[in-house]
Amino acid sequence: MPQTHQHTPHHHDESGHRPDHAHGGHQEHSDGGQAEILDLDAEVLAEHTASITAWLPLTSDPRRIVDLGCGTGAGTFALLERFPDAHVTAVDTSAGHLRLLREKACDRGVEGRVRTVQADLDAHDWPDLGTPDLVWASASMHHMTHPDRALRNVRELLAPDGLFAVVELAGFPRFLPAHAPENRPGLEERAHAATDGFHAEHVPHRGADWGPKLTAAGFTIEDERTVTVTIEGERSEAIGRYAHGSLRRVRDVAAPALSPEDLAALDELLDTDSPNGLLRRADLAVRTERTVWAARRA
Repeated sequence: MPQTHQHTPHHHDESGHRPDHAHGGHQEHSDGGQAEILDLDAEVLAEHTASITAWLPLTSDPRRIVDLGCGTGAGTFALLERFPDAHVTAVDTSAGHLRLLREKACDRGVEGRVRTVQADLDAHDWPDLGTPDLVWASASMHHMTHPDRALRNVRELLAPDGLFAVVELAGFPRFLPAHAPENRPGLEERAHAATDGFHAEHVPHRGADWGPKLTAAGFTIEDERTVTVTIEGERSEAIGRYAHGSLRRVRDVAAPALSPEDLAALDELLDTDSPNGLLRRADLAVRTERTVWAARRA
C-alpha cells in the first residue's frame, strides 16, 4: 500500500462527540462548534484533501458527484476545484452546515454547481441523489449506525462505471509532542485513552477496515492508499486554533476518566490566557493518518 508523507498544509469532526453530518441527532445547538472545527480541518488539511482527489483512479472526469456527510463543504469544494465541469450534490443531516456550505458556494461563485440535500444517511430510504459518476464519503461512514445498509444504498445509486471513494481516519489527530506538557508528559495520549469507552459505544466503526465491508456490499476495490500527514505548527497559525478546538472537545468526553492532575494540566493547556496554553506553544504539529478506498460496483 503506497504511503505519502506530507509536510505541507492540507477529518470532518474528528472530536470525541459524534457529529451530526452523517445522521440525525442533536443538531442546531451544536452546529456552531462543529462548524468551527470542520472549517479549521478544511483549512489546515486542504492540500492533503486535494492530493486525494488528484489520486482517485478515474477513467474520466466525473460530471455528477455526490458528497455524503459533506459537513461545511471541505470535500465539496475540493472536488469542484479538481473537476471544473462537475456538479456536486452535498448531503448532510445538519441544516446549519448546509446553510454555511451554500454561503461559501455563493462567495466562491460556484452556487450554480452545488445542490444541497438535507437527509439522514442512517434512514432506510435515501432521497433521490441522481446517478453520480463519483460518490465521495470522507470521515462520514464511521459515524453511520448502519454502515452496511448505507454502502448498499451507495451501490444502488452509483452509475454502472462510477467510483466510490471512502476516506477514513485511523483516529483523532495528535498535536503535542510525547514529552508535553512539561508537568504531565504524555497527557494527550492519556486524554484520548480516556475517551475509548465513549467511542466504543458511539462510534464503533471508527478505524474499521472498510475493504471487506465494501466487498460484502457488492463493490470491487480498485485501489487503496494510506496517507500519513505531518504538518508543523509554523506552517499555519490555524493549527493552534485547530488544536485548541479539537482538544477542548476531547476534554468534554475525557474529563470523568482523567486524574485530577491530568484534568488540571489539560485545562491549563486550554486556557487562552495562560502562558502555557496551546495557543502560545511553538511545538504544535498536526499528525494524522487517512486511508482511502476506491471501489466500483462488482
